[in-house]
Amino acid sequence: MITPLHGYRVLDLTSREGGLCAQILGDLGADVIQIEPSGGIEARRRAPFIEGREDSEASLSWRAYARGKRSIVLDVDQPEDRQTILELIRRADFLVESEPVGGTVAGLDRAGLAALNPRLIHISITPFGSTGPRAHWQGSDIVVMAAGGPMAITGDDDRAPVRTSVPQAFQHAAIEGAFGALVALHERHRSGLGQHIDISAQQCVTICTQSAVVGALVNATPVARNAKGPRVGPIQIRLTYPASDGFCSITHIFGPAAGPATARLMHYVHDRGYCDATMRDKDWIGYGLLLGTGAEPIENFEAAKAAVAACTGATSKADLLDAAMERRLLLAPVNTMTDMLESPQLAARGYFRKLPGEAEGLRYPGPFVKFSQTPIEYTRAAPKLDAHRDEVMAELAANKPTEIPPGVAWSVDAGDSRPLAGLKVLDFMWAIAGPQTTRSLADFGATVVRIESSSRLDACRTVAPFMNASNDPEESALFHGANAGKLMLTLDLTKPEAKDVVFDLVRWADVVCESYSPRAMKAFGLDWEVLREINPKLIMLSTCLMGQTGPLALYAGFGNLAAAISGFNEVVGWPDREPVGPYGAYTDYIAPRYNGAAILAALEHRRRTGEGQYIDMSQAEAAVHFLAPAILDYDANGHVMSRMGNADLQYAPHGAYRTRGDDQWIAIACEDDMQWQALAKQMGIDGDDERFASAGARKLNEAALDALVSRFVADQDANALAEQLQSHGVPAYPVQNSAEAVVDPQLNHLRHFHRVEHPSGGHSVIEATRSRLSRTPGKPADVAPTFGTGMMDVLQGILGYGDEKVGELLVAGVLE
Repeated sequence: MITPLHGYRVLDLTSREGGLCAQILGDLGADVIQIEPSGGIEARRRAPFIEGREDSEASLSWRAYARGKRSIVLDVDQPEDRQTILELIRRADFLVESEPVGGTVAGLDRAGLAALNPRLIHISITPFGSTGPRAHWQGSDIVVMAAGGPMAITGDDDRAPVRTSVPQAFQHAAIEGAFGALVALHERHRSGLGQHIDISAQQCVTICTQSAVVGALVNATPVARNAKGPRVGPIQIRLTYPASDGFCSITHIFGPAAGPATARLMHYVHDRGYCDATMRDKDWIGYGLLLGTGAEPIENFEAAKAAVAACTGATSKADLLDAAMERRLLLAPVNTMTDMLESPQLAARGYFRKLPGEAEGLRYPGPFVKFSQTPIEYTRAAPKLDAHRDEVMAELAANKPTEIPPGVAWSVDAGDSRPLAGLKVLDFMWAIAGPQTTRSLADFGATVVRIESSSRLDACRTVAPFMNASNDPEESALFHGANAGKLMLTLDLTKPEAKDVVFDLVRWADVVCESYSPRAMKAFGLDWEVLREINPKLIMLSTCLMGQTGPLALYAGFGNLAAAISGFNEVVGWPDREPVGPYGAYTDYIAPRYNGAAILAALEHRRRTGEGQYIDMSQAEAAVHFLAPAILDYDANGHVMSRMGNADLQYAPHGAYRTRGDDQWIAIACEDDMQWQALAKQMGIDGDDERFASAGARKLNEAALDALVSRFVADQDANALAEQLQSHGVPAYPVQNSAEAVVDPQLNHLRHFHRVEHPSGGHSVIEATRSRLSRTPGKPADVAPTFGTGMMDVLQGILGYGDEKVGELLVAGVLE
């Protein structure tokens, strides 16, 4: 079996952040060589550690993202080692680095690397991008999450904004880098040239706002931080409920998308004896309107929430999940790391894996995707420092070239230089994770035909932010951002004639993507076994919350529930309060880049072999990689990671501190003694005070240190203070909501916000492509389609149907 990236070589020069990028390429079959300094990269010194051993082999944060790599120690200051690095670069296909802006690799800047190896695909992962007014700013996880928008809308409204206690920001940047690298690879097959890929972690984490970051530009209702759930006037939604052994997350809302599930929930509560028939039989679809007009007293909704809480509080998480499966409830247990490792669903899918040669036998998150023809296999544990020097040097001496067959993966248009021009995608995606995947492909030139129904609205159309707070399903900026640049065809898939249209599109397509529950495509007669007979070279991606197999395969819901069931909710919030969970449908922000990487990898396999394949993507399984250090911590040490507010396992000060103004905060993090001394000088205190002189001392005296920082910042302007601190090398950034983010000088330098005219009048704003390719950049091609637009482009322009054929489809009611 030939893996998709077999024969390609990746040089990993990341130090503290970004190791997941090269690991993904390695999982897909590339040979990854980690070049390290004599003491090892900084990631080897990141907590947690096996049994508290702070040595170069015991860091679980490092092991989590070092699987499958080889290690060689090379000192760039030694002439012989520098020549070895240059020779490795000359022969590499990919180079991933996280050097500070302005830094060099073996003395070579970006242009020098390209001159040395014109075919090199060079990925730079930095906090804020490699150009712009704040490109040189220092950025840690909490600082980036503050700068990009997610933190401002996460947490309790009476406390500081909060981050996820397991660092997330640079994992988002890493998977974006892997996706961008594969886009550039397919472009290289045409041009023969590599290019630079600039990844800004700040820009990458804006996706975690679920488009709320653009709200101020479309006059949408602002999103406010509220751990309890959304609040509309006096109506307080509750999303987290007790269980007898922890907590559960319930999408306890109304309207056509979620109201039916709420009705089923209330039937369950009634059947358990916790509410009467009158409460059970409320109009839960139209309940929001009833509350808003006063026809239904707020007190009745409060009573309903109390009844739900009494019911769930008397029930275990396992029994609640069983009820959710049986009754199709929008409910998920808030799983801990213990729950994750004991999950029957993950066990049934053979998810957790032990690594060959690892003495401790730890269980690692498994493949981020299941390929039918080229399954991901873990072949090597995280390397001991310099373990592969001899074999790497022997390979260089042998100078044996790797033979990778030429050619392209699809029929290309020679007149279109966009990386994915000519790639044809049939899109059955809905909600957020799926459409964001195909939007990314469209940004780089793919032709994407979206199939939708006007009678069964995509849930994404019903979610804010809306243009001018309209609630019109055509005016959701979230929908616009997820579907920009696509063509659309509205079909009634229950009609037999619709299937013929789909079959014609399958013959046209290179890729089919769908994000329904596992039984839906089979019910339509459009499952993989049917479609592969029509187009044997087809690549089909099916993405859903839990994957296509296992006892929870038919579990339906949104990314907020997948976040709870995957362990994220447990690690967001304050230790003395119930879990908050990350903002919105969190796994929907992780899955798109993994989906995109999987599609492009499958296309690379097809390019070599002519073979199509099926891709089974579980959002939950992909997302768990972002919690890998916590999973390993439990397996190695028995420590169950939980929410820590804004505290860090190692660093202090580390938090969000209130500044002058209404709900204004600044994130500050000192990750080494130099940063601490710089902060102490600005605060006018003695940095060598024995309470704070070392990292360990600062952690022991964290409460006192936080009090000092809080007093220092309390009367200051957050922006001015961030400028001041950053000028002295201290990582700091204002905690930005939409109003601040849309005028952020760095995001605007990166042209992150694209204003587009909307067909109904006015304008919307969509966010930019986050992988910034130097030669062949992607960009949003157009506004998202509205109902009825693009139909003839698809039927006549792509399928070649004549007027008579189109008329027959209209008469049959196939076209909505």
